[in-house]
Amino acid sequence: MPKDYVKGFSDAMVDVLDNVVLCEKCFNVTDEDVCEICQDKTRDNEVVCVVETPLDVLAIEKAGYKGLYHVTHGVINPLAGVRADDLYISPLFKRLVEDDGIKEVIIAVSTSLEGETTAMYIRKEIDKLKESGKISNLKVTRIGRGLPVGADIEYADGRTINDALSGRVEI
Repeated sequence: MPKDYVKGFSDAMVDVLDNVVLCEKCFNVTDEDVCEICQDKTRDNEVVCVVETPLDVLAIEKAGYKGLYHVTHGVINPLAGVRADDLYISPLFKRLVEDDGIKEVIIAVSTSLEGETTAMYIRKEIDKLKESGKISNLKVTRIGRGLPVGADIEYADGRTINDALSGRVEI
């Protein structure tokens, strides 16, 4: 590779290290204190979608979602030594207490065992906040699960088929 190309690449990597930070509201990656999504006044401020990674934000944005986000930067995984305190989950609860305009939290973490553990943990902690009177009128939902578009039922496992049947909608 030409020396100028390698130098340019190296400078770009250093620039990323120096300038990329986490948004102080949602913990998505950004080059400002508050990311573009959190600054966007046209978004639905009543809905917060909880995701594992900044890449999940990009995927959900492609689907046309227009609410806000909260990025946990992982899921609870006791076998790997990852606890809730190691992630950006506690700031979500603080955000919900401080912003009474939020009406729904969509949990959009993976459907793995660790993702389900994380979703249950978030749900239980929100229930505790409701019971204590710190928040009210907050709906907690989970993204739908089931068969992907174009999938053959004969190749799906039992859990996926069960999730698809449980989450069926009228057509």
